[in-house]
Amino acid sequence: MNWIKLENSAQLEEIKQKPFALVFKHSTRCSISSTALDRLQRAWKNDEIQEISLYFLDLLRFREISNQIAQEFGVEHQSPQVIVLQNGKVIYHNSHYGIDYEEIKNQVNAKSLV
Repeated sequence: MNWIKLENSAQLEEIKQKPFALVFKHSTRCSISSTALDRLQRAWKNDEIQEISLYFLDLLRFREISNQIAQEFGVEHQSPQVIVLQNGKVIYHNSHYGIDYEEIKNQVNAKSLV
């Protein structure tokens, strides 16, 4: 996975313009977050999913960006959390052990066929 570090709120405007974007909110102090990230990275197959921009948010360093994401996209903050957007609209979100590569892949690929 080729992560783009999400480090400033101006990047949220960039994310809104992407056909598909995934934001992974990660807490470096949380073992559940580390496990969820590892599971996602091990399952990820670039050839199975349509083009998607992958953003990684370090919650301990950039909590204010997480708060802004919750406000702008209407998704309550969780950690760990994955949010998938299509043209700036949330099409999938989940947290903790509910983060699932197959669900993400199915949501993105189904939306890209429309």
